[in-house]
Parts: sequence; structure tokens; C-alpha cells
Amino acid sequence: MVVEFLDKCESTHLHLVNLLKSNAIKPPHAISTKIQTNGVGSRGNSWLGYEGNLFLSVCVDKNSIPNDLNDASISIYFSMILKQYLKSFGSNVWVKWPNDFYINDRKIGGILSTKINDNYIISLGLNLVKSPENADILDINLSADSIVWGFCEQIDKMISWKHIFSKFKIEFEKSKKFITHIDGYSVDLSQATLCEDGAIFINNKKVYSLR
Repeated sequence: MVVEFLDKCESTHLHLVNLLKSNAIKPPHAISTKIQTNGVGSRGNSWLGYEGNLFLSVCVDKNSIPNDLNDASISIYFSMILKQYLKSFGSNVWVKWPNDFYINDRKIGGILSTKINDNYIISLGLNLVKSPENADILDINLSADSIVWGFCEQIDKMISWKHIFSKFKIEFEKSKKFITHIDGYSVDLSQATLCEDGAIFINNKKVYSLR
């Protein structure tokens, strides 16, 4: 995988999308930046770009992901790939459905995924050194660059969705203490049932990852 390290970027996600659409890069390809000035968060919100935090976007094609992984499971899959990597260093980070990173009950980051033809762009932000008032930072001391390399190495292993889902199924119980937003409404996840593809069944409706 080609990995680029930038000093400053408006949005690694939008930058990588534009490079892919203009055929300027070929997957697998990753871009990380020290400073992000206009990051994209969940539900179209901005993601604050404090220097020293992690800002990473990775582009992979269908040949770079396991055969049992479908589109609906992409965000949860890559969230758990990163979570498992951080856990190997002693972190207590966990993944709140559909793809937010938490320490205890405070958010420290999240993942955004986009499909373009047969390619996937996965972008993540993680608070390593500084966070907004209502959030937190990672509970272990790792540099952004070391996480970038570690995450990309884990992607190359193409761990099966079956294995990842077996871990997430246990983790999902923590999400049931929270609410999420579906179609503009707040929904209590305690009433949700997790499906085999990572979607949830709630209020007689199957809901997939929201980003």
C-alpha cells in the first residue's frame, strides 16, 4: 500500500475521493495529514482537526478485502480492525454502533466510508492528544504515524468478516446503553437486534450503517 503523509489538508477523505475520481492514484492508497482544516464527520458534521490527532483516509478495491465482506459491513469491519489493533497495545477503546470509537461513555473518534465503483474509501479521525469538551482522547500513548502504519498492515491481512463480526457481536451489547439518530429521530439502541451483516433490526425495520 502506498502511504502519503501531508503537513496540512482540508479533508483527507475529500482529497482521496478527488484523486481516485481523476485517476491520479490506484488503490491500495492511504493519505494522512498532521493538520486537517475541514474534516468530514457523521451526518455531514465537521470534524475538528487538532494537530497531533489522527486524520487518515485509505482507498482499497474489492480485491483488497475479504470475500465474505459485503458493502453494508464495510464501516463496522474497518472500525473493528482499528479497535483490535489498538487493543493489542492495551487500549480499552470500543466501537459503538455503527462506527464510533469510545473510551467508556465518551467519543474519541469515528469512521466514514464511501464506495466509488468497485473501490472503497475509509476515513477515520481519532483524538490522540486533544479533544472537544464533550469528547475524550485515546487512553494509550501512540503516535498518529505509528497507528497509520499499523492499521494499513492489518488491512493487508484481509481478516475475515466472520472473525471480525464474532468480536463485534459481543461489543454491541455496550451500544445498547446509547441512542443513535435514524431518519432524523433519536432511537434507543436497547431495543435493537444486531444482524449478521452488521445492520440492526429496530422498530420493524432493518437499518444499515448510517455513513
